[in-house]
Amino acid sequence: MICEVGLPGMNGRELAETARAHRPELPILYMTGYAENAAIRAGFLGANMAMVTKPFSVEELAAKVSLMINSPM
Repeated sequence: MICEVGLPGMNGRELAETARAHRPELPILYMTGYAENAAIRAGFLGANMAMVTKPFSVEELAAKVSLMINSPM
């Protein structure tokens, strides 16, 4: 699943937790315009989660997605 960190009504982590209630193995890739290190330090990322910081290239996004779907869980 690819989702934005900042969503109206809930944040991306809350959305991911809801999705993982149905598919616990689901890889989650967050997009954010905030500093990646700040989100990681705050304990935002869990198992099988990654983040890409805006602006990003299509190649960078494709590389992150490929890495996540090809990595063992």
